[in-house]
Amino acid sequence: MKLIYRVTIRLSIVLLPILLLWSTVFYCSMVDEINDETDDSLEDYAEMLIRRTLTNGELPEHNNGSNNTYSIEPLPHSYDGGHLMRFEDEQVYIPGKYETEPARTLTMTFADTHGQMYLLTVSTPTFERQDLLMAVFWHLATLYVILTLSILAVTALIFNYSMRPLYRLLKWLDSYNLGNGVDDLPMCTHIQEFKKLTESARSTIERAEKYFERQKQFIGNASHELQTPLAILGTRIEWIIDNTPLTEEQFAELTKMRQSLHRLSRLNRTLLLISKIENAQFNEKVDVDLVELIENELEIYKEIYADKGIECRTELPPCLVVSIDESLATTLVTNLMKNAFLHTAEGGNITVTIKQKTLTISNSGEEALDSTRLFERFYTSGKSGSTGLGLALVKSIAGFYNYGLEYRFNNGMHCFTVKFRS
Repeated sequence: MKLIYRVTIRLSIVLLPILLLWSTVFYCSMVDEINDETDDSLEDYAEMLIRRTLTNGELPEHNNGSNNTYSIEPLPHSYDGGHLMRFEDEQVYIPGKYETEPARTLTMTFADTHGQMYLLTVSTPTFERQDLLMAVFWHLATLYVILTLSILAVTALIFNYSMRPLYRLLKWLDSYNLGNGVDDLPMCTHIQEFKKLTESARSTIERAEKYFERQKQFIGNASHELQTPLAILGTRIEWIIDNTPLTEEQFAELTKMRQSLHRLSRLNRTLLLISKIENAQFNEKVDVDLVELIENELEIYKEIYADKGIECRTELPPCLVVSIDESLATTLVTNLMKNAFLHTAEGGNITVTIKQKTLTISNSGEEALDSTRLFERFYTSGKSGSTGLGLALVKSIAGFYNYGLEYRFNNGMHCFTVKFRS
C-alpha cells in the first residue's frame, strides 16, 4: 500500500471520533443554551402572572392564541414546603393545537399579602429532542463527508508536493543499473531528511560501483590466471602422451589426468560465466531468432548423439525474435539441448516446441527429478561427465532477463519450459 493511501485511511479513522466528540459537546451545549433561553422566558412570564395575581390584575386567557399555558392553584394552609422553583421537561397538552408536545415547565410557589401560598405552573413548547438529535446526526454525517473529502484532498496535494524529492529519488534508483555509472541527481529541496536520504543513497551506490569494478577486475584476472595454467597443463600432458614411451598403466593415469583437467577447465569457465551474468556484465542486446538458433543446435546434437538412436520431433513457428545477448541466447539453448540429449536413454525421444513465446524442451525419462534442487549448482542425476552447472547456468540467464523457468514431469517426459518476456 502506498504511503499516501495509508495516511489517508488513518486521517479518516482519526477524524471520525474527533467529530463524534465534537458533535456530542455541540449537542449538549445547544440543548443547554436553548433551555437557558426558555427558562428566562418562563421566569419573565411567571413574574408577570405573579404580579397581576397580587395586584388583582387581569390574567391572560388560557386560549388566547399563545402556546404558553399556566395554572395557579392555592395551597392548603398546612403547606410547609417552603419556597419551590424548578424547571422540567414534560409532555404538555396545547389547547390551541389540540395536541401534546414537548414543553419546558416552570413550577414555583408564591404567597400573597395575606400569607396564602399558591402553586404556579407555567409551560411553553420547546424542541423535540429526537428530531434535534436526528438533525444533528444528518448534519454531522454531511459535515464529516465534506470535511473528510476536503481535508484528504488538501492533504493529498500537500503530501504529493512535499514528497516530490522522494519520488525523484525512487525513480532514480529504479533506473539505476549496476555497472553503468552513477547519474547526477539534482536535489531541489530544503527538507533535511530528504537531503540526508539522497546523500546516503548516492554514497551507497558509489561504493557499490567501486566494489563492482573490483569484482569485475577480479573475475577478469581469475579468468586469465586460471585458464592459462590449465591450458599449459593440458598441452604438457598431450606432449607427454605423444612423445614419451609409456606403459599401459602410465597412459591410463595420464588420460584420467587429462579428463580431470578438461573438466576443471569447463567448471572454471562456467562458474566465471555465471558470475558475470549475476554481476550484470551482459548489457548489450540484439534481436536473435530463437527458431533458427534451435534448428542449428539441434542438427549439431543429432550428429553428436546419433549412435543413441534418439527420435526428435519439433513444433516451431517460422521465427521468434527475442532481444537478448547473443552469446547468452546460445548458452541457454545449448545447455537445455545438451541436457535433453545427455539424459535421454537409447531409443528415447525428444520434443522441442515453441508456443506463445514459450520454449519447451522435453525428453523421455523414467521418473521425476527433484525440482527443489534441480537448478542448484553441482546438482547431478548421476550421469558421468556432467559438471552439474548446466541448468544452474540456464537459471542464471533466465533470472537475469526475468524469464519464466519451470520443470515438470508429465506422462514419462521431463519438460523444461522457458517463457520469454516481450
